[in-house]
Amino acid sequence: MAEIVRRSAPARAAYLITNDAENAIVALPINSDGTLSKGIVTATGGKGSNVLIPGGTAKQAPDALVAQASLVLVGNNIFAVNPGSNSLSMLEISAHDSLKLTIVGKPAALPGDFPNTVAVSEKHKLACVGLTGAKAGISCAPYSSKGLGPMDDLRPFDLNQTTPPVGKFNTVSQTFFNADETKLFTTVKGGQNATQPGFFSVFRVDGGGKLGRNDVRSSPDGTQILFGSTLIPGSPNKVFATDRSFGAVILSIDPQTDIATTIAKGVIPGQLATCWSIVSPATHSAFTTDGSLDRVVEMSLTDASVISDTELRNNDPGLLEVAAAGDFLYTLSAGNTTHQAAVTVLDVSGGQGSTKQIQHIQLGDMGVDENCEGMVLLK
Repeated sequence: MAEIVRRSAPARAAYLITNDAENAIVALPINSDGTLSKGIVTATGGKGSNVLIPGGTAKQAPDALVAQASLVLVGNNIFAVNPGSNSLSMLEISAHDSLKLTIVGKPAALPGDFPNTVAVSEKHKLACVGLTGAKAGISCAPYSSKGLGPMDDLRPFDLNQTTPPVGKFNTVSQTFFNADETKLFTTVKGGQNATQPGFFSVFRVDGGGKLGRNDVRSSPDGTQILFGSTLIPGSPNKVFATDRSFGAVILSIDPQTDIATTIAKGVIPGQLATCWSIVSPATHSAFTTDGSLDRVVEMSLTDASVISDTELRNNDPGLLEVAAAGDFLYTLSAGNTTHQAAVTVLDVSGGQGSTKQIQHIQLGDMGVDENCEGMVLLK
């Protein structure tokens, strides 16, 4: 008798932001085999923007926001940053059509500059934004079925930045809630040398469901440019985090002191800019992407060692955010002036070390260009 292969159901839709002058969310339907089809574009009501290249002489693209989680999906709502208009948008996904999005209320004005990452607590009905311009830090607002409430006062990060920010260093990387949504974690990049270490920030949520005003900051050993992070399932105090300078680490956050400590470090051979990460439920491992290479690296959630290295052959100039659902991974390439923005779909149903490409879909005819960011899935 032939062995029956049981596959996990794919997600229903994928979403990303264009991050153009008129910011918009691109919704792509996911087919039963995990592949994507062309979809619908919906304006966020705000504006996109780009960090500037070192020297501040031109806009950087791809990797316009130097961050992970520029949009998040919680319940049937999507929250998207608008770095060019310093606001946050909330949109609702139709219960009958996952491609149909409707803006809920008005975009919320932020008390700082250049929002590039957002975290949402469904438990507390709280949306928190990381900003990385001249006025950098964290600001939060309650939300309801009517939309976002007013954002609260900025909890500042002194990054000595401009608006737009310059370069990849000294910028906010990602903000995200821990598993039980009692704490907000934020990774912040350091400078180009050890005298300017990056840090891991922890704010606690108070008894009233609001974010506290003071955080605990630590610079875990061996890290310098902490970037995209993902919670490790089953380990509530551990985080898998990339570091652009060498690969990735596993961090342990002390539940009493909130100090982050490096417990494992994985160096990726030949890496240039390892920045984004996700945990796959099919493989129970982490996958990372490099903003300068067309490849996906799978890593252990135990010791951050490299499990597999999948070189793709799409000629994409690099891969940005990566998302996972069921047996599939979805990676975004923003392209550049000669290559279209595209999403690569990967099958990991065979478990660890089984990564294989099943689709490469270009998005240029949908108006998606090198400014695009983000990747979230409706499961």
